[in-house]
Amino acid sequence: MSLLVAINGWSPDEWIARFRREGGPLPIVDARAPFDPASIRYAAVWKPTPGLLAGLPNLAAIFNLGAGVDALLGDRTLPSAPVVRVVDPDLTGRMTEYVVLHCLDRLRRGDRHRAAQARREWLADYQPAAADVRVGVMGMGVLGRDASAVLARLGFRVAGWSRRGEVVPGVETFAGAEGLKPFLARTDILVVLLPLTPDTRGILNRDLFAGLARDGALGGPVLINAGRGGLQVEADILAALDDGTLDHAVLDVFETEPLPQASPFWAHPKVTITPHNAADSDPQHICRYTLEQIARAERGLPLENVVDRTTGY
Repeated sequence: MSLLVAINGWSPDEWIARFRREGGPLPIVDARAPFDPASIRYAAVWKPTPGLLAGLPNLAAIFNLGAGVDALLGDRTLPSAPVVRVVDPDLTGRMTEYVVLHCLDRLRRGDRHRAAQARREWLADYQPAAADVRVGVMGMGVLGRDASAVLARLGFRVAGWSRRGEVVPGVETFAGAEGLKPFLARTDILVVLLPLTPDTRGILNRDLFAGLARDGALGGPVLINAGRGGLQVEADILAALDDGTLDHAVLDVFETEPLPQASPFWAHPKVTITPHNAADSDPQHICRYTLEQIARAERGLPLENVVDRTTGY
């Protein structure tokens, strides 16, 4: 029984060394070197070369080392072994920090005060209370539920939208296509933590932005996307910012990453850019989580956080 580690773009040498330090007697196999496919029982991967996993006849489980599984599920040769996604308290906490940081920054007029400081102007600007601002969270998985609960404790009026209508105490719930329009109509800050699936690709578009509340305390709707770049139609975001449909956009993810230097997002006065680091989790936590799941499987216990391939998350 061996664990194959196949990493593209994420310092594979460091991941191999990490798994070998933590894995004890478990043989760790580097996918870049020759290996016996029949010896591989588990695979820990990030964007592996398409077709690689199809050649492993005894594969029992695939561990995706990042939060998003869309790239992995896009491999049409992917074998039928269960795909396990990362659900880690460290990652969840970091995402909640990111969401709360930017919601509070919009609430407290952070951009106006930074601009006033640059002008050496003492700006006594009106700041609404958290209870005056309606936050809507799209995607109520582990990340969305945690962020929603913290925002609600801070006093924001929080609602969540998801396919199934997951319930969080103190958070208004909307579900499915029929719930999307009323959810948007009561939302001043739209926080997007959706997975990327065929149903959600391009969902952040002009039609959706037009449905956001226009009567909020912030003066206009704000978009915060820390989900996936494929969720957003970037030309529509820019157009919505330019014509006032959106007042501001905080973007951690993009269609092309790293964001090209020619992108108009860089210099847009209504855009805050972060380099896909909203939930940069500690690799050590992810490594240990993966090894704990393997230990569970070897004891005959069910794997946790298995991806439903019909929904993509």
